[in-house]
Amino acid sequence: MHHKQNIYILAIESSCDDTSAAVMHNDKMLSNVVATQKIHEAYGGVVPELASRAHQQNIVPVVHQALAKANIDKKLVSAIAFTRGPGLLGSLLVGTSFAKSLSLGLKVPLIEVNHMQAHILAHFIKEEDKKVPSFPFLALTISGGHTQIVLVNNYFDMEILGETLDDAVGEAFDKSAKILGLPYPGGPLVDKYAAKGNPKAFPFPKPKVKDLNFSFSGLKTSILYFIQRETRKNPNFVEQNLNDICASIQSTIILILMDKLKKAAAQTGIKEIAIGGGVSANSGIRKALQESEVKYGWSTYIPKFEYCTDNAAMIGIVGYLKYIDGVFSDERIAAKARYVINQ
Repeated sequence: MHHKQNIYILAIESSCDDTSAAVMHNDKMLSNVVATQKIHEAYGGVVPELASRAHQQNIVPVVHQALAKANIDKKLVSAIAFTRGPGLLGSLLVGTSFAKSLSLGLKVPLIEVNHMQAHILAHFIKEEDKKVPSFPFLALTISGGHTQIVLVNNYFDMEILGETLDDAVGEAFDKSAKILGLPYPGGPLVDKYAAKGNPKAFPFPKPKVKDLNFSFSGLKTSILYFIQRETRKNPNFVEQNLNDICASIQSTIILILMDKLKKAAAQTGIKEIAIGGGVSANSGIRKALQESEVKYGWSTYIPKFEYCTDNAAMIGIVGYLKYIDGVFSDERIAAKARYVINQ
């Protein structure tokens, strides 16, 4: 790569309920600002209409802050990178139209980014003494909307080896939390209580799914029936056993993920394994991956917490990689709610 260049990418991410802007200097992150939308907590899930309205309010201050934090004049910006999809259409439209008008106003190129590719390529954001995966590697992308095992041959040559047939893993965490009466978003709370519990307290069945695909809807149903059954016997069952229940749910989910990852590694012969996406912030998954280095001789790559959740720095690194390849988008580009990782 031509590191002599001074490329400044201003990146915008608005796929779901976080508005984020970042400034990259080549492959180094100068700023990464995220505005989260608290409004959805009252509804127990993301309300698309409210999300796009909040993006409209947040986007100007967030971009302004990203430039100020990076201490970069907007005249220095080489290109605007933005999330084209996948995500909520209303949310994506805010970022897309803002990025277009900014690129026109600054007379700089526009670069579209696939949000799921960005979760994987976040590993290439340059940091001191941080090792990066070498190609080919396997990536497990785990978030509220996605669960995939991806074979990454090169920055933009990716192939989905397996994915969920129903719920995403983040959904499985959040829905389990809802069954237990925990507030939204419940995934991080399950993680918190699980740390204090016994993962073998309550065995839950692992679904039998062929190949490298996943399924989480059956697990959710068995957790629901289990809680209903036990609560009939003892109305205080959940509060008395919260830590153990969370630990048991979490360890079952991690086993499901790790079994498929082991299978993928065995089938491909690849020992370079990376994770990405919102659920890669889960402490149990991070620990299981670290332990697998010793167990299976893998080299594992775990993102910093700020690159796990939706953020614009990961959009920026993809923008930089596309910029040096001369891959730009046209002003007519449209947001895409469904956008396959290998397109």
